Amino acid sequence: MTKPESKKSGMAAISSTGKCAASAAAAQVNNGLVEPDCPDHSTHIRANVMKQTSRESMNWRNTGVDCEVYDDGTNTFFWRAHTVTVLFILTCALVYVTLLEETPQDTAYNTKRGIVASILVFLCFGVTQAKDGPFTRPHPAYWRFWLCVTVVYELFLIFILFQTVHDGRQFMKYIDPKLGVPLPERDYGGNCLMYDPGNTTDPFHNIWDKMDGFVPAHFLGWYIKTLMIRDWWMCMIISVMFEFLEYSLEHQLPNFSECWWDHWIMDVLLCNGLGIYCGMKTLGWLSMKPYQWQGLWNIPTYKGKIKRIAFQFTPYSWVKFEWKPASNLRRWLAVLGIIFMFLLAELNTFYLKCVLWMPPEHYLVLLRLVFFVNVGGVAMREIYDFMDDPKFHKKLGQQAWLVAAITVTEFLIVVKYDPNTIMLPLPFFITQCWFLGILLIFTWTLWRFFIRDITLRYKETRRRNQEVPTDRERPLGNGNTATPSGRSKLNGSSETVRLRKS
Repeated sequence: MTKPESKKSGMAAISSTGKCAASAAAAQVNNGLVEPDCPDHSTHIRANVMKQTSRESMNWRNTGVDCEVYDDGTNTFFWRAHTVTVLFILTCALVYVTLLEETPQDTAYNTKRGIVASILVFLCFGVTQAKDGPFTRPHPAYWRFWLCVTVVYELFLIFILFQTVHDGRQFMKYIDPKLGVPLPERDYGGNCLMYDPGNTTDPFHNIWDKMDGFVPAHFLGWYIKTLMIRDWWMCMIISVMFEFLEYSLEHQLPNFSECWWDHWIMDVLLCNGLGIYCGMKTLGWLSMKPYQWQGLWNIPTYKGKIKRIAFQFTPYSWVKFEWKPASNLRRWLAVLGIIFMFLLAELNTFYLKCVLWMPPEHYLVLLRLVFFVNVGGVAMREIYDFMDDPKFHKKLGQQAWLVAAITVTEFLIVVKYDPNTIMLPLPFFITQCWFLGILLIFTWTLWRFFIRDITLRYKETRRRNQEVPTDRERPLGNGNTATPSGRSKLNGSSETVRLRKS
């Protein structure tokens, strides 16, 4: 594309974006979000629309935003960092504890309270001063808070990693006195008859026994994972691969032993599949949703205010993830790494419960899942930005870096605390299956990114040599053939050189 054409297309893009945003502003007028009777305000809105859309059109390539965003630029008290306010409240709390509160004569209680106070001070600092991430809704401070929680959790895991096995398990008693006790394992296998004729009162008792609280947890978990990954194929691959991991590792953890219909019907098809389907429908709605942001006090109707408050918990803008794993070797290896880390984080959930003696229904297990729900979406967005535009995003995001470190640290805790379980050898046929799968992936990678590319380049070179005639074959006017000069021998015919320069 020549320069005049690129300028023309750029102006057309800006004009088209301006029309779309102007239509969005008109829709706001019709919906009562903008007062139509004030000409000065309408002029101000139109000016902001053109300024915002022009800026977004120029930065379209860098931000990767796939939707039109209208924002009137209102910066209210809600959006400020409140650094001085938080510092004043924190200082008052410390003064009260130091001067007015009597310190209890309980060493264990004071130790717990001191640790909690230290964590709270760090969270106050992070919420007001930490670096913002890619998400801004419902508030940037919300995502700064979870960034600091990520740091605290990683430091806690490092502390547990450096303890002896006995001390680490007994340290969990400081969090909950009920912990630190060996757990009985629950086997989900056993009788796998979907219809048990021997039980006349309830022949479907095997199905009802599997319908516990983990069924809605599976559905909700995969719904949220789909919102994180934003790709149907990757979600299905991770879902199916985890079931194969459960088959492979049921000799290590008995709760991996499940019936075949529990694996493939209840988990893959019903819970995981339905969660992925609902997640993809939500992604479709978010990609088509108009992103029109206006200050709450600028909206005249109560209905518009309530709608604006509800939309505060939706994304500010939308980016469609196009992973394209087969486009180049770097993206292919990155996608494989993402799938591997997802599966490892899933396995850590079960193995940590085993080695730290935590019941599956304990609130710490639930808090860990809530933690990954809030940090996983930010980490996936940072990974995608780093993959998709490495020139603009020169380093891996902070949340993605911490999540990767946490996943590895959790696995190291499992290896240290129970090496006998983790090192149990796989059955021979399981080893053969995994070896065959890894060999197929390696062979496809070698063919797709090395052998195929070399073959295509060789064919393209042969095609060009056959299509472009040389100067020696082109006859002159006197009937003789032209002898190519030294430059023609090196660079091809003069016509080819001219075309290449142009």
